[in-house]
Amino acid sequence: MQFLLAFIVAAPLLGAVAALLPAPPGLKGRSPEQAVLRHGVTVTGVILAAAVALTLGFDHDAPSRFQATTDISWIQALNIRIHLGVDGISLPLLLMTALLFFLCAVYSYFKLPEGPSPKAFVALLLVLESGTLATFAVLDLMLFFLAFETVLIPMYFLIARWGGAQRQAAAWKFILYTLLGSVVMLLGLLLIGLNSGTFDMVALASDNGRGLSHTTQILAVLAIGTGLAVKTPMWPLHSWLPDAHTAAPTVGSVLLAGVLLKMGTYGFVRILLPVTPDGMHTFAPYLGAFAAVGLVYGSLACLALTRKGVKGDLKRLIAYSSVGHMGFVLLGVATMTPTGVNGALFANIAHGLITGLLFFLVGALKDRYGSSDLDTLAGATGAALYGRAPRLGALLAFAAVASLGLPGLAGFWGEMLALFGAFDPAAGLSRPAFLTYMAVGAFGTLLTAAYLLIVVRRVCMGDPKAGPELTLADVQRYEFAAWTPLVALTVLAGLWPATLLGLTDPAVQKLLAGGNA
Repeated sequence: MQFLLAFIVAAPLLGAVAALLPAPPGLKGRSPEQAVLRHGVTVTGVILAAAVALTLGFDHDAPSRFQATTDISWIQALNIRIHLGVDGISLPLLLMTALLFFLCAVYSYFKLPEGPSPKAFVALLLVLESGTLATFAVLDLMLFFLAFETVLIPMYFLIARWGGAQRQAAAWKFILYTLLGSVVMLLGLLLIGLNSGTFDMVALASDNGRGLSHTTQILAVLAIGTGLAVKTPMWPLHSWLPDAHTAAPTVGSVLLAGVLLKMGTYGFVRILLPVTPDGMHTFAPYLGAFAAVGLVYGSLACLALTRKGVKGDLKRLIAYSSVGHMGFVLLGVATMTPTGVNGALFANIAHGLITGLLFFLVGALKDRYGSSDLDTLAGATGAALYGRAPRLGALLAFAAVASLGLPGLAGFWGEMLALFGAFDPAAGLSRPAFLTYMAVGAFGTLLTAAYLLIVVRRVCMGDPKAGPELTLADVQRYEFAAWTPLVALTVLAGLWPATLLGLTDPAVQKLLAGGNA
């Protein structure tokens, strides 16, 4: 188990180096490009298999305990250690990350985005995977920061070199926003480590803020929370996200929504809630307010993009929907209750599965139509996807109703638990304020249903004979292989939420109790 976790974190980096080397003569296949793409599928597949083995070997009777741990001294002068481990909070995120990277590698093998060398593409993808997996596995504040930063450069190049229109501007906006947020976050992490005498996240969580003054906690939450809010992204620090999603290649959008956004919300749960509880208690009402505004703002922005004549881009629409969905996650965190935090973690996983599927589907539509512009797709009567490519239309409708929180699918439970947490927030928090946030959140679910149903009506329905003569390919085999796991897990998590909640709840209970439960 200890070896498995270290292998999961380090192997993608070794795979990235190998991707840049010449392929052995017997493994070139039809071309060197095919060989390196196959290498990407192989490495991400091995990582996924290791993550599944780690999950099977995980002691499910003790999910609140860190398992598969490695603890080695690294920089003695600063008391920084190479400390790895997973519990019921990080294990689902680790497994979902490994799955999404494997599915993206499979998809890219058959549908590589236009750009420079496939070697560079695969190497960047693997470096990105290593950084995201490490973020969910490390238990040292400085290692967390390094892993958090590792993802920025490969994602910048994936957008800037393999993206679509306006990719340079979107990539620069992404890197500038996230780097500025990271600088502020680093100051907060140093403030905690230097004042407490340790950067060990387990020791800090067990201390539960007792070694930090109230002022220190306030400053730490303000600094770290700002950096995490940029990556989440929280309104009003979200403006980099729609441009990045619109310009990114399909797999870049899938990973940005399915994995990178989760790093910010994970930091709120793993660091701020247990390490600075007093500071979080002070800022929780404001965090809840920003979350509630983001819920409504994201939905209204999506509704505006569905109007006829505004040429709303579907990728941009789904990006704005992420602002709304992340609002539910932040609202759950702001309640500081087991119910709300469990809802936030569930919504994180559900959003990764469903929004990843949505970006795959919109990428497929763009490949077929040559555009993801809603007016271009729908024409005068509707794109009639049900008639032209019925399987693709059915999958798009499924992903839309899953995203709006239909009971029985994964999107429902996280939103419901976050709202339940707002109904009865932690002791000392203003219940009238959180009841207001709950009402706003419930209204946001109605707006979400409105814009997603409009998208389904305009894209999936209509008269195939009324529009231009167009023959569309339905779902291809490689698309079926890449999308089926996301559909199956969305249904599984919706029908059996205890599968996930059984892992997260004991860990959340212990985390909120300062390691004493």
